[in-house]
Amino acid sequence: MTRSLTAAFFSAALSACAFQSAQAADTFPNRAVRMIIPFPVGGATDILARVVAQKSAELFGQQVVVDNRPGAGGTLGSRIAVTATADGYTLLMGTTSTHAIGPHLYAKPPYDSLTDFSPITQIATSPNVLMVASQLQAQSIKDLVALAKAQPGKLNFGSSGTGTQFHLSGELLKLLAGINIVHVPYKGTALVYPEMFSGSIQILFDVPVVALPFIKQGRVRALGVSGKKRINVLPDVPTIVEAGIPGYDADLWFGLFAPNKVPAERLTRVHAEVLKALSSNEVRERFAALGADGVGTTPAAFTAFLKAENEKWAKVVKASGAKID
Repeated sequence: MTRSLTAAFFSAALSACAFQSAQAADTFPNRAVRMIIPFPVGGATDILARVVAQKSAELFGQQVVVDNRPGAGGTLGSRIAVTATADGYTLLMGTTSTHAIGPHLYAKPPYDSLTDFSPITQIATSPNVLMVASQLQAQSIKDLVALAKAQPGKLNFGSSGTGTQFHLSGELLKLLAGINIVHVPYKGTALVYPEMFSGSIQILFDVPVVALPFIKQGRVRALGVSGKKRINVLPDVPTIVEAGIPGYDADLWFGLFAPNKVPAERLTRVHAEVLKALSSNEVRERFAALGADGVGTTPAAFTAFLKAENEKWAKVVKASGAKID
């Protein structure tokens, strides 16, 4: 009898341990989460992503490791993310470039931005700032347009890569202003600034989060912002529409994605903690100081937004003739 009770006790104890081990294994996350940034260190996506990653790590109780994988206008890092194991431990900070513009530039797109990912939430939006090299004799967009028309094909505009939102912002300016400026792609806008300082690149679109220090130092000159209204961090800089280019609207957005088929309960956990991070005063104040507006949406709302953005930018890509072979 005693032996039976003892055996039963140990059996129950082993079962309890096994149950607790299984529970621990199912707890998500129980190890570090990787957040892929498809652009270089120091760019807008990288800076904003690190703010979110740091706060999310506190809420997850696990490290969120930022993994920069730049190249091909953001599509290289996006391809790495979409082929990762769908377990919730790999996330992607996507942008207008990677999920609304890039796929329309390829005859055979490297991924389907609407079906190959699970949209989690829109993170932030930010206007672009149209800047010129400090050496350029253009004090306004009107001056820039006149200079470009007087010297067709002589002015260069840099971007974070062919097919990025910064590239298409320049193409949209060319279309609406009727000017001929030459696109020069880089792997990220952080790599364009030295060329701006030297004067070999004359025009650049970038977000305030990256551009502000250089504007304040007088190393580049801000001529306009791409959104519908002026921004607090650059109150004296007019919108591009105000400056004489009707219909110009090219804000940049950032959003969090996971590979398709991640278990729903894990996506729900990621969504909940990231929204908490976005609603914290710390993140909101940091975003505002960088010229960005935090968003935070449901997966369904973000999915609907993605569809609308794809339709919008597909038309711009077609009109511009931009493509990647």
